[in-house]
Amino acid sequence: MAATPDAVPARAADPLSAAPRAGALARRQWLIGLGLGVLGSLLFSGKAIIIKLAYRHGVDAVTLIALRMAVALPFFVAVAIWQGRQAGASAAPSPWVKGDRWRVLGLGLIGYYAASFLDFLGLQTISAALERVILYLNPTLVLLLSMAFLGKRPQRREWLALPIAYGGMLIVFGHDLLTAPLARGPGGANAVALGAALVMASALLYALYLVVGGQLVARVGSLRLTAWASIVASLACIAQALVLDPHALFIQAREVYWLSLLNGFAGTVLPVFLVMMSIERLGSVAASQIGMIGPVSTILLAAWLLEEPVGVVQLLGTMVVLSAIWILTARRS
Repeated sequence: MAATPDAVPARAADPLSAAPRAGALARRQWLIGLGLGVLGSLLFSGKAIIIKLAYRHGVDAVTLIALRMAVALPFFVAVAIWQGRQAGASAAPSPWVKGDRWRVLGLGLIGYYAASFLDFLGLQTISAALERVILYLNPTLVLLLSMAFLGKRPQRREWLALPIAYGGMLIVFGHDLLTAPLARGPGGANAVALGAALVMASALLYALYLVVGGQLVARVGSLRLTAWASIVASLACIAQALVLDPHALFIQAREVYWLSLLNGFAGTVLPVFLVMMSIERLGSVAASQIGMIGPVSTILLAAWLLEEPVGVVQLLGTMVVLSAIWILTARRS
């Protein structure tokens, strides 16, 4: 075939020029993933701060969590619809199989509704910093549940990480116990113990969700499962408030509604997508390690916005927990 007058001969790819371009693209993707992961972790860590600010206006946990999930619910519904269309258009769709809907119902009630509600209850009596440190123990709880129910055999570094993680958490817990009587009176220590137990139960339920839902995630996708489980949790939270005290949903201070709007979007929906986009670019290991800034940022935000006491012991315990989680999650060659 004769060449057209304006045809331009194709040039062979120059490996010397292509390599820098590929390196620059990879570096750009890494920086974007880093930024997304940092922002997502900061937003996640701010959730406890927003909740405790709302508590200052006299709202109860049942009403507060219902308002938060009412804000988040439309976004989860939109994601579920979009994911359903994506699966239907895919060359290899992953339809629901028999029993999946019941599994999603159970996972939503356990991993999102019950876990979130216990977390909200616990935050009434413990510091935001202690709450974040306890929740950051999640990888250790997943490991322990996998050992107990799935027969997982932990590696040596995993055995090492467990006592370090819980030792660090006890240091932060001790800091709260010592400062609680000064801030809340003689009964403050008991309130801290109860609040810590509630948040630990929350972390345990979410770890159970991750372990039990592992096979379902592999089949239907993490985003799709998260959307539907969150819809279940949202409806349960709203229904709980309507049954117990529907009037309370409409008589709160203006600040409670603004904080719930902020918590529902910036503290719930947005960080989920930011962290997932970070994982796509960096991988789960790197993204999880970026999340280590969460507990530290919570301590700083709590000191600034909530005037919570910060001490060397608290910071030391937090760093001990973070080092243990790094040992547990770091990839080994």
